[in-house]
Amino acid sequence: MMYHRYLIVLALLFSTNVLLAQEKKAPKTFDELTTDLQKQTGYFDFYWDEKQGKIWVEIDKLDTEFLYVNSLPAGIGSNDIGLDRGQLGRERIVKFTRSGNKILLTHLNYKYRAVSDNSDERQSVEEAFAQSVLWGFKVTSEKDGRILVDATKFLLRDAHDVAGSLKKGKQGQYKLDESRSAIYLKRTKNFPKNTEFESTLTFTGNAEGSYIRTVTPSPEAVTVRQHHSFVELPDAGYQPRVFDPRCGYFEISYQDYATPVTQPLVKRLITRHRLEKKNPNAKMSEPVEPIIYYLDRGAPEPIKSALMEGATWWNQAFEAAGYKNAFQVRELPADADPMDVRYNLIQWVHRSTRGWSYGSSVIDPRTGEIIKGHVSLGSLRVRQDFLIAQGLSSGYAADGVTPDPQLLEMALARLRQLSAHEVGHTIGLAHNFAASGNDRASVMDYPHPYVTVGENGQPNFENAYDDKIGAWDKRTVIYGYQDFPKGTNEGEALQQILTKNAEMGLQYISDQDARSPGSAHPAAHLWDNGNSPTEELKRMIKVRKKSLKNLNLNSLPEGMPVAHLENILVPIYLSPRYQVEAVAKLIGGVNYEYSVNSKSLKNQKTPLVSPVDAAIQKEALNALLETLTADYLKMPNHLLDLIPPQPIGYSRDRELFKTNTSMIFDPLAAAETSANNTLKFILNPERLARVVEQNARNSAAFISLNELLENLNTIDKNRGETTPFDNEMIVLVEKLTMQHLFQLASHNKGNQQVAAAALFQINKLEKVLISKNNGMSNAHETYLTFQIEQFKKHPENYKMPATPAMPTGSPIGCGHSH
Repeated sequence: MMYHRYLIVLALLFSTNVLLAQEKKAPKTFDELTTDLQKQTGYFDFYWDEKQGKIWVEIDKLDTEFLYVNSLPAGIGSNDIGLDRGQLGRERIVKFTRSGNKILLTHLNYKYRAVSDNSDERQSVEEAFAQSVLWGFKVTSEKDGRILVDATKFLLRDAHDVAGSLKKGKQGQYKLDESRSAIYLKRTKNFPKNTEFESTLTFTGNAEGSYIRTVTPSPEAVTVRQHHSFVELPDAGYQPRVFDPRCGYFEISYQDYATPVTQPLVKRLITRHRLEKKNPNAKMSEPVEPIIYYLDRGAPEPIKSALMEGATWWNQAFEAAGYKNAFQVRELPADADPMDVRYNLIQWVHRSTRGWSYGSSVIDPRTGEIIKGHVSLGSLRVRQDFLIAQGLSSGYAADGVTPDPQLLEMALARLRQLSAHEVGHTIGLAHNFAASGNDRASVMDYPHPYVTVGENGQPNFENAYDDKIGAWDKRTVIYGYQDFPKGTNEGEALQQILTKNAEMGLQYISDQDARSPGSAHPAAHLWDNGNSPTEELKRMIKVRKKSLKNLNLNSLPEGMPVAHLENILVPIYLSPRYQVEAVAKLIGGVNYEYSVNSKSLKNQKTPLVSPVDAAIQKEALNALLETLTADYLKMPNHLLDLIPPQPIGYSRDRELFKTNTSMIFDPLAAAETSANNTLKFILNPERLARVVEQNARNSAAFISLNELLENLNTIDKNRGETTPFDNEMIVLVEKLTMQHLFQLASHNKGNQQVAAAALFQINKLEKVLISKNNGMSNAHETYLTFQIEQFKKHPENYKMPATPAMPTGSPIGCGHSH
């Protein structure tokens, strides 16, 4: 019996081993794996496995460098979060390498190189700096030098770091949910020089921020699409062009360790498209290949036509550089993928709130060649310009439905300029914030609408925005794109272009010199107009006063809640806010240029750096003081009688004034907001430090800091006859001034003479208050006396009280990302 049982067990074991052996079939061959799959032939052949939802990629180019770009074709729709439709990610030079049964995708480090014929020298630099392996693939099968790998997990990962952006924006902790993510086959395509993949990704988590809850139907699940591009690198026919800080271009830089010790280690090149004349010796020639931009099919009319017209302005600049029909704009073909790197794109992007527009590029990190220009234009910007025009114009006709035609025309004029501006970034150009003071020399500035009021009291919008490319833009395109005849010394020719720019009086100052509240250059401003900031501020104050007087129910279409008048009021009441900043930069301002050493510079008699003329500084201060007067700050009575709280279904959002009166419109808070805007720019500690320095060098000419601060003090001055409402404006300015003085006096960084001057003024004001009936003449003066006493006890603990924040202002309508 036992014997039979033993035989039965052996038989069972034998049959089990046979079954296991049958299951362990030999691995499928390359052909067996791919026979029933959908193949797409192109730069990297790939196969779509419908049953398993997988992408198999055929790697036939080991150790060959190519470009890898990720992007976000379908975004979240929130300006504050920043994950917009069409947002470009990073471009990387990568290559596939093999080690055993693994294929590594390695991101090469082109920031550090040795441009040398010596292979050992190149290798020494390559080994000195880290590279980054982005992914490891397992070899599934191979045939005739073609390796098959499963790329599905690589394509379904969070390459754009959406989860990181949501966390950084305090919108919640999200993670990728593989069960709700899949390949998006509609945009997964192949072409001879580029392979395009796209995936639908879902991130799950707990929504912690209001922004993500606003734009997502189910905020616990956020679904976007991410795109991956494998692109053949451009050939060696492109000739890089050297960057000069005066040229007006973005730059790429790298450290070249093959450089002789006598030369700079860091090499800088401009970013630009490849463009060559068919006949380099001809003054005017057609290009070998034109630069073509494609317009988003989703942009409606008349917006689409305005965007196309503005973008085509650049052909004026290329004509100045000797090209015929070199820059073209067309509508995107119906079957084209917007993220396909073969298409330079102008995209119309929607968000829940207004925000910046962008001009981005895919760039060859080796040379600076632009491979794809990608413009993203925020669709709500046109509505903001229409809103501004509502407040400046007669609004709607007697029927309450038909708007003044000038409203839409001003908004479309802005779109033309915006389109030109952002395209300018994508052909390589940086901002020029000095252009507005030089007869609108560049569309690469940020323009404020220039609206005048005629003798009849009616606004004139004809020159609100420019309608062409500027002189600076033409000269900049000549520097970047001029195709020089053979035998030309390119370095000398480029220097001649820059020298002529100076002779033409074309000034160039960009972002780092303009954006800081304490910046010093007298011409580097955002959202300003005119070659005299002070005169333009005076002009704007007059236009503002007239516009506020004219603002009434005719500014609204019928059926719109009357409370919407406040939305129109805000940009009009605050319209000089950016011009105030421009004028403030004249105080302690410094003239300078982006200079490069040369023989002619050494022989130059005038100083390279000099203070703004003392008389201009004093005039600027006087103009700014006008924005602190009751006459400037108070609202017209008819508006106070007209603006109700927001009705049901509407709310007080960030576009409106902050209030201290609950839902009721608060004119005092609006005045405080405006006054604080002026004071924070005048009393910027870096600005005041320059005032100290300039006065120390020439006290006879330049205003002293004590004198400047005295001009702000109204407590010990005769206020004259004022209405109670005017008086409230005056006392709020006095409170704000005192608070800024406290802040300066407690500032323990920077120039301590600034803190000393602020403390001197505080002591002086305290004596004045005490002399007025022991500081008890009224509630306001009692409050100031108490605040001074408290400050002196513990100045190190002082924290300026929060003032009503400015409603959203910038952007008026443009920006950049690069």
